[in-house]
Amino acid sequence: MANAPVPRLDGAAIQIKDLLYVFAGYETIDLVHSHVDIYNFTDNTWGERFDMPKEMAHSHLGMVTDGRYIYVVTGQYGPQCRGPTARNFVLDTKTKQWQDMPPLPVPRYAPATQLWRGRLHVMGGSKENRHTPALEHWSLAVKDGKALEKEWRPEIPIPRGGPHRACVVVNDQLLIIGGQEGDFMAKPGSPIFKCSRRNEIVYDAVYMLDDEMKWKALPPMPKPDSHIEFAWAIVNNSIVIAGGTTEKHPTTKKMVLVGEVFQFNLDTLTWSVIGKLPYRVKTTLVGFWNGWLYFTSGQRDRGPDNPAPKKVVADTWRTKLKLNS
Repeated sequence: MANAPVPRLDGAAIQIKDLLYVFAGYETIDLVHSHVDIYNFTDNTWGERFDMPKEMAHSHLGMVTDGRYIYVVTGQYGPQCRGPTARNFVLDTKTKQWQDMPPLPVPRYAPATQLWRGRLHVMGGSKENRHTPALEHWSLAVKDGKALEKEWRPEIPIPRGGPHRACVVVNDQLLIIGGQEGDFMAKPGSPIFKCSRRNEIVYDAVYMLDDEMKWKALPPMPKPDSHIEFAWAIVNNSIVIAGGTTEKHPTTKKMVLVGEVFQFNLDTLTWSVIGKLPYRVKTTLVGFWNGWLYFTSGQRDRGPDNPAPKKVVADTWRTKLKLNS
């Protein structure tokens, strides 16, 4: 399909009807975007573009929609491995107007974010140093793009912390899928906050928050998978997840990207691999419309024989989706 207007890594995306709103992200490690691009699934074109607030984070955002308003939570401000912000915003997609929301108690990178039972839930992510996994879970009552409370309420902590996981509400249940503990950190003393690799643990764990407000473990993914915050879609009572990153290469120690498309059937609580992407890719942005699964953007592999990350892409692809029953 038509390429996105810019390449982006660690961007965010929200689908509302036949529009995919694509936010922020890195173009290169030294250049971050501060705007929104919109893809129209009906005519398969990239069209409108508008700016984000100057104070809004540029990557590692938490994001969710109620079908009109898009809630944007915290994230990293600036390029390389700069610090996070606690600032939160809401976008009215009808008027394209932005409003402030009450800030988080503390800043976070890539927290799991969802709307559930009238509350905006923000869980986990990385702490202020970008590496230490956070377990905290807060919620805020919201309605029609407005906060109904001034303060975030503490909730039951997440069983396993860290960023870059999928967070899905389906059948009135809140699910958290995959993710990792640890991330790149700013090199000590670096004036540009140069990113420096630390040990990460990628995991396959799936947790569900139930009516008793207790976390339950569900069947794990077919393999550990991270960098999938916006790489999922709900289709016919299944969750479909595209790409990501898995455990590092045993000898080179390099990051290994994921090229599979996974299906989690919510009727049977079983995982399966239902296809392959054109290449392995992380932090890709997924939408589903009219029988077609789409993905755009992210960072792809070095080639069919080398799963390490290289080029940040603007590519957009689609395929007819056939699920396992």
